[in-house]
Formats: sequence, C-alpha cells, structure tokens
Amino acid sequence: MRFKAEIDVMPLDALLDPQGKAVTGSMKNIGLDAIDGVRIGRHVRLFVEAASKEDADKMVDEACKKLLANQIMESYVYEIEAV
Repeated sequence: MRFKAEIDVMPLDALLDPQGKAVTGSMKNIGLDAIDGVRIGRHVRLFVEAASKEDADKMVDEACKKLLANQIMESYVYEIEAV
C-alpha cells in the first residue's frame, strides 16, 4: 500500500527562534501588532510503500528521528493516510 505522511518539524518551545523573533518584529512594523509569538518550522511531505499503516508509521517515525528532525532542538508531529 502507498501512504502519504505530512510532517511538521518545529523548534522546541524552550529554545530561541531567531527567524520567528524577526518575523514577530516585522509584524509590528507593518501594523499587525496583535500577532506575536511567531515560531518558524518546516513542513515535509513524503510517500511510503508499506504493508500496513503501522509499518508506514514506524518508517516515518524512524525517518524523523534519524534525519528530518534534530531531537535536541526540534519536535515533530505527523499524520499518515493511505493514498
């Protein structure tokens, strides 16, 4: 079966996010004072061939842990669906 995974990788809340801080400051400069606390991360979409959703889940989790997210500085969440 073929599965699609949508993965969001974000900096940990305890760490500074220089990009998010810069964007937050820019929001104020363009008159959007009500927006704050911006955090910048990345979104990854990938496709997996697996026998079951559980197998796909294991592969996606392993990819996140070993390659897509630096677990010292980032967290990740994902959703998997059959396509």
